[in-house]
Amino acid sequence: MKKNIFLFLPLAVLFMLSSCVSVRVVTDYDKNADFNTYKSFAFYKTGIDQAQISDLDKKRILRAIESEMGNRGFVKSESPDLLVSIFTKERERVDIYNNFGWGMGWGPGWGWGPGWGFWNPWMWGGAGWGGPNVSTRTEGSLYIDLIDTKTKELVWQGKGDGTLRTGNNIEKKEERIREFVSQILEKYPPQALASN
Repeated sequence: MKKNIFLFLPLAVLFMLSSCVSVRVVTDYDKNADFNTYKSFAFYKTGIDQAQISDLDKKRILRAIESEMGNRGFVKSESPDLLVSIFTKERERVDIYNNFGWGMGWGPGWGWGPGWGFWNPWMWGGAGWGGPNVSTRTEGSLYIDLIDTKTKELVWQGKGDGTLRTGNNIEKKEERIREFVSQILEKYPPQALASN
């Protein structure tokens, strides 16, 4: 029996760790838009300028979006079919755990702290006995909006949510931003229309 527990434990840990780093993505779209007609894009400067994140992180996000749009066959253009805009939200969460037993805590930490996407390497919590344990974390959302240039109306929006922490590893930050953008834009075009 003990042998089975030790075989199961690594799988349980792997599942918990993978679920911690996932991006929760939701999308919405205008069902009357003809997504097959969109072939080119440009960034909507007015909307992007209003995003309350650092200019460096804006550049990282825009580079990631440009790369993903290119992978989907879009061309950046001076007279585009779509305008791409972004904005972000962040909120503080407080978690209270009753620790009336022994345990270890671990997991990845990444996020948008004061600015946007910063990655921390795996962090390990301590073991011990005690009463309630209070921890705070920042949750953030990245919205990517696609606007029809002819109608000037929003035709698609993707939102990615995740838990965020700060750190100084620029490579991990850029990697996480690319992953975030990729997972959001993976839902474009809308699945209901992609199969038609």
